[in-house]
Amino acid sequence: MTRRNGRFRTALTVVTVWSALAGAALLGAAPASGAQGTAGTEIAPGVNYTELDIPAAKGVAHAHVLSVDLRDPRVRVDLLYPGAVASRAPVSRLADSRHAVAAVNGDFFNITETQHPGVEATGATVGPAIASGHTLKASVPNGQRFGPALPPGTTTEDVLGVGVDRRARLGSLALDGSVRSDEGKWPLGGLNQYALPEGSIGAFTSDWGSVSRLRATCGTDTDRAAPCSTDTYEVTVEHGRVVSAAGTPGSGAIAPGTTVLVGREAGAQQLRKLSAGERVAVRHRLVNEDSGIPYRFAVGGYPMLVDREPLPGLDNTTSAVRTAVGFSDGGRRLLLLALDGAPEFRSGLTIAEVTATMRQLGSQDAFSLDGGGSTTMVARQPGADTVSVLNHPSGGAERPVPNGIGVFSRG
Repeated sequence: MTRRNGRFRTALTVVTVWSALAGAALLGAAPASGAQGTAGTEIAPGVNYTELDIPAAKGVAHAHVLSVDLRDPRVRVDLLYPGAVASRAPVSRLADSRHAVAAVNGDFFNITETQHPGVEATGATVGPAIASGHTLKASVPNGQRFGPALPPGTTTEDVLGVGVDRRARLGSLALDGSVRSDEGKWPLGGLNQYALPEGSIGAFTSDWGSVSRLRATCGTDTDRAAPCSTDTYEVTVEHGRVVSAAGTPGSGAIAPGTTVLVGREAGAQQLRKLSAGERVAVRHRLVNEDSGIPYRFAVGGYPMLVDREPLPGLDNTTSAVRTAVGFSDGGRRLLLLALDGAPEFRSGLTIAEVTATMRQLGSQDAFSLDGGGSTTMVARQPGADTVSVLNHPSGGAERPVPNGIGVFSRG
C-alpha cells in the first residue's frame, strides 16, 4: 500500500482557522469561518477528502478528513470487520475485502492480556457492534474496557451509527436477552464479548469466531486486571437442545444454529442445572434506548460532543494520535477524522482539542474511536483497484484492528 499519494493531497493548510484550538477555552466558541464545507479532493461521488494542519498545545497536528454525504443515494456506510468478532485485520484489508472506497479504524479492543498470563487476548471490541443490520455483539462492563478513561456520564454501551433512515446519530445499545429452560428463566449478561459481568451468563454464537472464550470469565466489573474466576461452566446448545457441557470455557469455531453459554459464579451455578438433551431457548437483542429507529450499522467508542456542546470533563492533558467521527446537517453528513502519526506530528491532540476540531469542522455531535497505533485512514484513488493508506500510522505500519467504518459509493 502507498501512503499519501500526490494525487490525493490538497494544497489546503488552515493555520489561521485552527490557531485558537490550542486552548481549551475555545471549546464553547462558534465555528471558525471557512472551516465547514472546505473544498477538497473528490475520491468518489459524495465522498471528499481534505488535509488540515492544526496548531495545538503540544505542537502542530496534521488531520486527514473525509466528508461523506449521506443524502446522496449512491453513498452508504457500514461496519467493516474480518468476519468474526474475535479477529483482527489491517484497515486496508478490511476495506478492500468489501470494496469500500474509504475507511477508518473503529472501536477500542482487547489488545493484550499481560495481567492474565496464559489467557489469550481475543482482539474483540469493547462496545456494541451492528453490521448491515445484523447484531454482532454487546458491550463489556465499564471497568473491563480498554482505552482512555470514559468522560463522566458515558458508558461502554454508547455507539455512533447510521439508522435505516440513512441518518447518523449517537445512541446507547443495551443487551436484552434471556436463557429459558425447564429449570427457569435467567437473564443473559453478554453476547459475543470478551468480558462478562460477574455472576452472569453470556452467549457466544458463530459470529464470535474460534478464539478461546476463557477471557470472558477474567477480571471483575470494576477491575479489568482482577484474577480469572475459579467458578465457571460452559454449555453448548445445538438447535435448541443441550448437547455438551464443560467445567471451563473452551475454544474453536461455533457452527451456525449453535450457541455456547458461558457462566461465571452464579451464572455457572445456574448452567450446571441443565442436562444433556434438555430444551433451552436463548433470546437476545440490542435495545436502542434513545431512538425507535433501528441501526443499519453501529460502532462503539464514546461521545465527546453532543448538540455542539463538548461533554464536561474531557481530558485536556494527554495528547495522542486519534481517530474521531462526527456528523452534521441533522445526521446527513458524516465526518471521519484521522490524525497523522508521522514523527513531526506524533504529539497529536488531547480529547478536548480533537473535540474542538470536530466542532470547528461543523459537527453537531462527535465520537471518539480508538487511536494511537490503531489510527488509520484509507481511500481508493480514482482508477485504482485497492485502497491506499492516507495517514502515517504511528507504529510505522498498519495495526490489525477488529473493526472500522467503511464508506461505499456507486458511480
